[in-house]
Amino acid sequence: MPEMKQIVDDLDAFLAALPPRISQPLAQDTEIRDLLEVVMDLGRPPEARFPYREVVLSPGEVTEEDIGFVTSRISPFSGDNRAGIERTLHRISAVRNRQGKVVGLTLRVGRAVFGTIRIIADLIQTGKGLLLLGRPGVGKTTMLREVARVLADDFKKRVVIVDTSNEIAGDGDIPHPAIGHARRMQVPAPTLQHAVMIEAVENHMPEVIVIDEIGTELEAQAARTIAERGVQLVATAHGNTLDNLILNPILADLVGGIESVTLGDEEARRRGTQKSILERKAPPTFDIVVEIQERDRVAVHPNVGEAVDAILRGKKVSPEARYIDEKGEMRRERAPVSHPAPGPWPIGGKGKPLRLLPYGVSRSRLEQAIRERRSPVSLEEDLEKADLLVTSKAHYRRKPPVVKEAEEKGLPIYVLKSNNTYQMRQFLSAISAAEVGPVEMALKEAEEAAQKVLGGEREVELSPQSSYIRRLQHQLAERYGLASSSSGQEPLRRVHIFQGAA
Repeated sequence: MPEMKQIVDDLDAFLAALPPRISQPLAQDTEIRDLLEVVMDLGRPPEARFPYREVVLSPGEVTEEDIGFVTSRISPFSGDNRAGIERTLHRISAVRNRQGKVVGLTLRVGRAVFGTIRIIADLIQTGKGLLLLGRPGVGKTTMLREVARVLADDFKKRVVIVDTSNEIAGDGDIPHPAIGHARRMQVPAPTLQHAVMIEAVENHMPEVIVIDEIGTELEAQAARTIAERGVQLVATAHGNTLDNLILNPILADLVGGIESVTLGDEEARRRGTQKSILERKAPPTFDIVVEIQERDRVAVHPNVGEAVDAILRGKKVSPEARYIDEKGEMRRERAPVSHPAPGPWPIGGKGKPLRLLPYGVSRSRLEQAIRERRSPVSLEEDLEKADLLVTSKAHYRRKPPVVKEAEEKGLPIYVLKSNNTYQMRQFLSAISAAEVGPVEMALKEAEEAAQKVLGGEREVELSPQSSYIRRLQHQLAERYGLASSSSGQEPLRRVHIFQGAA
């Protein structure tokens, strides 16, 4: 029999932290076991959010007394405006006014789900470094927590969790039972995560280090240091796919780092490439990358070095698709997905200019660099119209709403080390070095399909593609005045092009 999932959510403790007029109607909801979070904003009715609906819990507006009721029953807020409930996995985040007063709360239900890692159990047994990627809310932290427990309890490893916001092991000094015998080190402030990572290795002799959300250059450097000391590293990072990581100079070191290399004429001819190309500059920090597409579906890159090298050469990379079927059995298959090389894939030839959204960088300097290089690039004002977000290191670290939205949409993000014309020229050179073959083929297929529909065919179905290429195909259909839609499950999701309503 397949192993069944067990869920521990401590909902009684969650409800006890809410004012009775809010908790009572929530407790009576027949779908309370699916509750995601409760939102309490001063002067607005409190809301409960479920996967597919939102519910107003009380017609009365949230008052200062309501917010005070909650804050008196939770731990103090840390530097990242997060708090918790003792011995639970629930997370409470504060919204403050300009004077620092709490005027809003987001109370997110934390659940320990046992049995979530069967889909990658064989990977964690290898002792290799494992990096989990995926959009927010897809279950990265839940899977990471279960990895820590299984390695500590089932495989008797010395596991240390670096728990920055107490999301993995819960609030309070006694960790949640969901991590088993793994040990937990709390982090005084998010800016100190990299220091605690090194301290964990130097002071506690772990065989495995578990970290949630590697997001800064210092943390990436600390991860490399840990891996070089022979400690197994299991972590999550910002980004939905391996492609996203390659585009991010701050985190690209996790998969070996990327550098622009100029080849001699003879070598360029031998390789059949441009003189300026992108190459991996070091061994990857993580041996395996797992892209979590859905809670029961992942794509696995078992050899990160080989995958990155192939992507940089514009070759097709087919990760292994794993999923849990209707009977609860784990299935594995080779996914026919092309991961395009990073950069302005639809550039030059028959492609369209790459559309950049600059955020937190000088638009005038970027325009100057584009003119100097005569790059086929256009600048946009709207995130929805952009193919790539360009921002500065400082803005990326602060995670403003536009950066978070881009990450959630899976939009590639390129981070400039500094806001000057030289860095912008380097950026334009790097994205121009990427080969465009796989994407050009996908766009050519979409263009031929559009011509067929214009010629009278009712509908044309395209080959399965990554989410980024599908977005380009939708845009191409729109330019022809046609309608389009996507169908199927990742990694077999594909675009259909057809005549829209008159």
